[in-house]
Amino acid sequence: MTQERHHEPQQVHLALIQTSCSADPAENLARTLTRIEEAARGGAQIICLQELFRSVYFCQVEDYRYFDLAEPIPGPTSNALCEAARQHGVVIVASLFEKRAPGVHHNTAAIIDADGTLLGTYRKMHIPDDPLFLEKFYFAPGDLGFRAWETRFGKIGVCICWDQWYPEAARLTALHGAQILFYPTAIGWHPAEKAEYGERQHDSWETIQRSHAIANGCYVAAVNRIGHEAPDGGAGIEFWGQSFVADPSGQIMAKAAVDHEEILHVTVDLSAIDRQRVHWPFLRDRRIDAYQGLDQRFL
Repeated sequence: MTQERHHEPQQVHLALIQTSCSADPAENLARTLTRIEEAARGGAQIICLQELFRSVYFCQVEDYRYFDLAEPIPGPTSNALCEAARQHGVVIVASLFEKRAPGVHHNTAAIIDADGTLLGTYRKMHIPDDPLFLEKFYFAPGDLGFRAWETRFGKIGVCICWDQWYPEAARLTALHGAQILFYPTAIGWHPAEKAEYGERQHDSWETIQRSHAIANGCYVAAVNRIGHEAPDGGAGIEFWGQSFVADPSGQIMAKAAVDHEEILHVTVDLSAIDRQRVHWPFLRDRRIDAYQGLDQRFL
């Protein structure tokens, strides 16, 4: 007979801030700071922002002028977010356009603890180069590896958008002890493809991330933007919103709307992770002696 172990609940209140973005970075930052305050008033302890929240998704085009949006970390935006975290007593995960050096830029998440301390950064590891997702022009691949950070409210890991398709990224982050995997995201439909492919594209995106929760026995939180953006005047991208949180069994606990701004509040119980991993012992049964070749492009 299975002996059920009992743990005191370790409840943590998450908030995912799903918004549209304007062409004015200052406006986007001001609106986001207001949303952070609102989320904190609603009980949030860990707040995650969407990918590159300070601007429109400029990677639809290759245009040198967009490098003016980049800034160092620490820098003005991360400093403002550190102050907001300190003021409200919340952990903040924020995706920023990092200027590391002349000609060297990254898509970087700042991880800020509830006392306002910048705990560290994660640089996006997988950089796409697809129609309207021309990120290789702007971002160098991350070089900090996959990590997890001990915050006031739990140990969290962060990957960014295109990283969310890679089981290796989720696994390594979880092996560093992450109880919650956060995925700041900017993904949507090409309008001309939506009717034919839209449903399966979104279903694939959701399914792969739910599978990370299952395979690693942890929570997954993905936060996406909304709205139609066409910075070059072309067809643009229709961002599909639908930010969500999945529990360690892969079940969706809550999902935001497809077409309007929303702060998605979800309370998770970190004690459920041990219970899930005991009864679905994927980490225990890994054959670490037999995985040679995962560091090769193709065998």
